[in-house]
Amino acid sequence: MRQCETIKNEAKGNANTSQFPLQKGLTVFGMATPFLAGLAVAAAATVGRYGIHALQAFKARPPQVRRFYEGGFQATMNRREAALVLGVRDRTPTDKIKEAHRRVMIANHPDAGGSHYLASKINEAKEVMLGKIKGGGSAF
Repeated sequence: MRQCETIKNEAKGNANTSQFPLQKGLTVFGMATPFLAGLAVAAAATVGRYGIHALQAFKARPPQVRRFYEGGFQATMNRREAALVLGVRDRTPTDKIKEAHRRVMIANHPDAGGSHYLASKINEAKEVMLGKIKGGGSAF
């Protein structure tokens, strides 16, 4: 009987007498606000967790080692081979060639345990790239 009276009251527009009355000032939109706030917090936590995992994976990767020209020199060095030895392109500016020569020479200098043969080839490559010699000036 109570259910019938509740349905009749709701039909008349008297919603306050229903079994589950809404609290004063709380509407359907008011109930959605805490849900949306919780959803936003959950999304932020998920994004933060993903970011932390990505950062840890980035830090854990091994450092990349630059690979230099491994050798197999031709009898007379041409511009292409000289560029491979120095690790630059064919049409590189002079300052970049000198910088690359210095970097490769530091890694292979005879005083630091490097080879005299490689040092002479590195110097020959610099001279070929700078246009001082046409090629084939190695002492070895």
